[in-house]
Amino acid sequence: MARYFTEDTLAFLHSLARNNRRDWFDANKPRYEAMVRTPALQFIADMADELVLISPHFLAQPRKVGGSLMRVHRDVRFAKDKRPYKTNIGIQFRHEQGKDVHAPGFYVHIEPGECFVGVGIWRPDPKALGKIRDVIAEHPAKWRAATSAKAFNKHYALRGESLSRPPRGYAKDHPLIDDLKRKDFIAIAPMDDVHMLDARVKTRVVDRFKAADDYMQFLCAALALRY
Repeated sequence: MARYFTEDTLAFLHSLARNNRRDWFDANKPRYEAMVRTPALQFIADMADELVLISPHFLAQPRKVGGSLMRVHRDVRFAKDKRPYKTNIGIQFRHEQGKDVHAPGFYVHIEPGECFVGVGIWRPDPKALGKIRDVIAEHPAKWRAATSAKAFNKHYALRGESLSRPPRGYAKDHPLIDDLKRKDFIAIAPMDDVHMLDARVKTRVVDRFKAADDYMQFLCAALALRY
């Protein structure tokens, strides 16, 4: 069984972190293609048949631009940090109705010492955020069931930013007020680098995605999206 990502993949990301400049990247573009983009696109392509068994409404699109592989270039227009390149591989299998990274999705992150699998929705727009909060407030038992499932808790922890105060319209003493204050509804399952590099990485990622089935179903139902 062939591997997708190797020690050379992480070595390139290490080097990019130390040499985050356009001239260095241009000179090392062949290494990026061979060690990062080509294996990532192959992984995405091979995930298509697996993903459809979890949900046929999340897409695996092995395209260099505009697909599941997130662009290596950072958007630095309004950032203080002007480094031009991301030093990780980001892969998002987003919902078919999603237009950008703010859509519900399954996510794979490869970065030396910081590999993980993620699920959920990052920084939803105000309308989507309100829908999720309303369903949590109105159906707390369903939310608790989705976030306390044994398989989910074995691998995942909820992460992301939260408001410092209760959002407008929700009682400050609501038993789920900490969840209602969330601005992100993402969950992270850390993975060791060695597990991301071995030949069983696809199986491990699929298992992590399946463990989040109840959680993803909850979010999709809250947003009136098919799962």
